[in-house]
Amino acid sequence: MIDSRLQKLADILVNYSCAVKKGDNVLIQDTGIEPAFDRALVKAVHKAGGRAFVTLRDKALDRALLLDAPVEQLELQAEFERARMDKMQCFIGFNAWRNLSSWSDLPGDKLDLYNRNIWKKVHIESRLPKTRWVVLRFPSPAMAQMASMSEEAFEDFYFNVCTMDYARMSKAMDPLVELMEKTDRVRIVAVGTDLSFSIKGLPAVKCDGKLNIPDGEVYSAPVRDSVNGTISYNTPSEHEGFTYENIRFEFKNGKIIKATSNDNDRINRVLDVDDGARYVGEFAIGVNPYITKAMKETLFDEKIAGSIHFTPGNAYDNCFNGNRSSLHWDLVLIQTPEFGGGEIWFDDRLVRKDGLFVVPELVGLNPDKLKG
Repeated sequence: MIDSRLQKLADILVNYSCAVKKGDNVLIQDTGIEPAFDRALVKAVHKAGGRAFVTLRDKALDRALLLDAPVEQLELQAEFERARMDKMQCFIGFNAWRNLSSWSDLPGDKLDLYNRNIWKKVHIESRLPKTRWVVLRFPSPAMAQMASMSEEAFEDFYFNVCTMDYARMSKAMDPLVELMEKTDRVRIVAVGTDLSFSIKGLPAVKCDGKLNIPDGEVYSAPVRDSVNGTISYNTPSEHEGFTYENIRFEFKNGKIIKATSNDNDRINRVLDVDDGARYVGEFAIGVNPYITKAMKETLFDEKIAGSIHFTPGNAYDNCFNGNRSSLHWDLVLIQTPEFGGGEIWFDDRLVRKDGLFVVPELVGLNPDKLKG
């Protein structure tokens, strides 16, 4: 018997997020081994007429493989994983965290090999542009701990957030999409932040449960060389097993010319992985009313109501500003009063102050309206 909450979430992922059709090949990638959810997903895929394929992964096992894998092994792994991904029409990937630091002691050269082979060739070059995909996290004790909640309370929070009315949110996003696509100059102001850039000529894309669960953002990308100023992120970010804090970037003509954090050497190594990593591939505004604080989990944190994220690395194909990289690192700045406040300006017009939209056409995206 499959738990009703699992089946409801699986149905959303299969029928709404990926819109699985008869004859579609659907790859389900489970990192953390959650067979009950896998069964719910397989059932939903088959009911929709698709063909389900399942891969089970474990972060500790992957660590053991990466520690001693020669270059040739990762190149071969990328080759056959890419060949399989090329046969898929849909991808559903989820991670049930057991240990947030499971990769924290992997040497930098091993992480770089993984990113340049598996991540870049399989996911950035094949999955992202060629499949209808959705990625999410699955509730686990580690995630409950990150959120400073009991496991039971976190599960209730998780399923409320992940099964919300995304169709309603989608409709409320339309005026923001329209406004962003008319905008040239953007200015972001917050504690330790004064950042300016252009989004002229680049599309705005609403994220309404199609690619991520939970969801709730509208993104564009800066004109690649237009970014100038500084940004100080006020949320921690877990990346490759290490938790970064107090991240601050200085930009000149689009490029990060100075990067600092709680580990300056480590963050600069991340940004030196390739030429595109010091340029920005995404600018997004978070609007999910049920997510109000960071928990070091990007798929939740980047959707925080009253936040933005400004992402060094690869740009998405559907909002391509010319930047390619094996890195795509969503870093979050919250602008609500509890986090110091802040402002977003579009073409010298104040559109959001202290996390709340202040122009009439956008007030429908404020938390009280979205919760209804």
